[in-house]
Amino acid sequence: MSGRSARRSLAALGVAALMLPASAAPAAAFELFGRTFFEGKKADEAVIIGTPQPYTVTFEVTGDNSDLEKTLRNASRLWQDRKRPASGAAGLLAKARGDYKGIVYSLYAAARYGGTVSITVDGRQAADIPPDATLSAEADVRVTVNPGPLFLFDQTRIANRAPPATNRKDVVPEPESIGFAHGEPARSGTIIRAEQLEVRAWRQQGYAKAKAGPRRVTANHPNETVDADLQIEPGRKAYFGKTSVRGTKRMKPGFVAYMADLPEGEEFDPDTVKRGSDRLARLGVFNAMRIEEADEIGPDGDLPMTVVVQERKLRRIGVGGTYSTIDGIGLEAYWLHRNLFGRAEQLRIEGRMADFENNANPEDFTYKAGATFTKPGVGTPDTNFSASGFFEREVLDAYTKTGVNGQAGFTRLFGKSLTAKGYLTGSHNRFEDDVYGTRDFTTGGLLGALTFDNRDNPVNATRGHYVDVTAMPFYEFNYENTAARFTAEGRSYYAVAGNDRLVLAGRALIGSVAGASISELPPDILFFAGGGGSVRGYSYRSIGVDVGNEVVGGKSLLEGSFEVRGRFTETIGAVAFVDAGLVGADSTPDFDQDVKIGVGGGLRYFTSLGPIRLDVAVPLEKVDGDPDVAFYVGIGQAF
Repeated sequence: MSGRSARRSLAALGVAALMLPASAAPAAAFELFGRTFFEGKKADEAVIIGTPQPYTVTFEVTGDNSDLEKTLRNASRLWQDRKRPASGAAGLLAKARGDYKGIVYSLYAAARYGGTVSITVDGRQAADIPPDATLSAEADVRVTVNPGPLFLFDQTRIANRAPPATNRKDVVPEPESIGFAHGEPARSGTIIRAEQLEVRAWRQQGYAKAKAGPRRVTANHPNETVDADLQIEPGRKAYFGKTSVRGTKRMKPGFVAYMADLPEGEEFDPDTVKRGSDRLARLGVFNAMRIEEADEIGPDGDLPMTVVVQERKLRRIGVGGTYSTIDGIGLEAYWLHRNLFGRAEQLRIEGRMADFENNANPEDFTYKAGATFTKPGVGTPDTNFSASGFFEREVLDAYTKTGVNGQAGFTRLFGKSLTAKGYLTGSHNRFEDDVYGTRDFTTGGLLGALTFDNRDNPVNATRGHYVDVTAMPFYEFNYENTAARFTAEGRSYYAVAGNDRLVLAGRALIGSVAGASISELPPDILFFAGGGGSVRGYSYRSIGVDVGNEVVGGKSLLEGSFEVRGRFTETIGAVAFVDAGLVGADSTPDFDQDVKIGVGGGLRYFTSLGPIRLDVAVPLEKVDGDPDVAFYVGIGQAF
């Protein structure tokens, strides 16, 4: 194929690529609730048909285009599959012919509309070789791409643009903000994205059936420019109609519609649909779920909505464990019922045992067993009621605790990032330690918390922030004291240069207890530091206040951690960290005390459940009883 004929072929292919409506792109495979949808046959699972055809491939991009060369190679099946033979000569030629189109699409995505592509097999243009041709034992494939000049936008027009939004929640970025403007590189993706933004802008203002109309894109080769004329068809304004439900078995359809919360008669809003979808997903009772709009808007502007669900199994059993050289082995198990009465009421019964790897005396084990009941949609679709009760025996170096604890209250989600909690709490516990002996505490109080969380992934965050502020006023009946416990924690994550391969993560925690002396407060209300989620390198809850050469809890706490997280491959990463902690005897921190510092590093193995963590830490302020080095194993990042 000559350069001129190749250019004609590329132009035809490129126009076809640009003229395709946005919805014509093939759907990508994705996983939802453990199931994979729209999954095509993977290339590495292809079956070799007939005699395997080995080949070598040379891929050349002319000019100084190193960044573009990587993109073009990724678009070439010949290059991507070069380490395994093709399915006969016909299979090799089919890959070559497909590469013409794939490389052209990539050139257009890079605003290169005057390029040429040559693909030869044994010295002949692949497009000219018949499928039944005989090739050499190891075919010589050469791909040569001349990207041509960068084309810029000249005229950019959009007919029927959406009017300015009157509600800031409906604001959508202007197409000009993504480069759809005179003088900007005329990337094909920019054209499609501009179209999508305008459709989205109309939908945000209630025009549910807005769609892209005919698209006209013209490349002016002498001037190296592109004219793009887009047209939007907004259709009629729509209002939420009746919500129906399909696919329920045990779930009550009316409750599903209630939790979707698509208010009949109100203006259609895709954000409301998204919130309803997220809310239904949080119930944890569906394998798959989607909210569908009716095909047509009714005569009165009503748009019926349908929630389609597939329910999960009612019950689930889970087990887990942790290990560190100083905190010991921890094993836990739970039984979960997802849908007790048809409204996603959840009952979780769980138990945990720890600290028994080097100990045969059950009295020195740590136990925890109890149950939590959660009922969603109480009062509002975004409000949950929960109640829990636990029996617990906790054996620590500082004290041994045996007793029962319970709480009941409400959790309310505001938007997608802010959560408020309000609970009644109660406990009766016996504590034994070497400083104060045996003491009983009975408490009753309130717990209030505000949590802001916009992290991209709670178990492996690379961006976003987490802030939690908690207040717990309470009354202790045995010593007749009124007291309060306050904590504030912040976490922040920053992907360096926008690249998830290198992430900086920081955490800070401050706490204070006011209203009574240390000797008249339950030790589990007081503050300790140390361990895998605190100051690594020190034993769990081993950092506190020294009283008579013994460690007890303090009334103030400061903690901080900083990590540098690197990811080398899709599954392997490493972390370097420093942790610090300070526990004070008064309600305000005493900065004259020694700050406990631990440093170390770790490996990460990334899985679909989160990274498997292996950390090694060394205490810098080591005293008698502290380990020389500590190891931690768990799932999820340290914070």
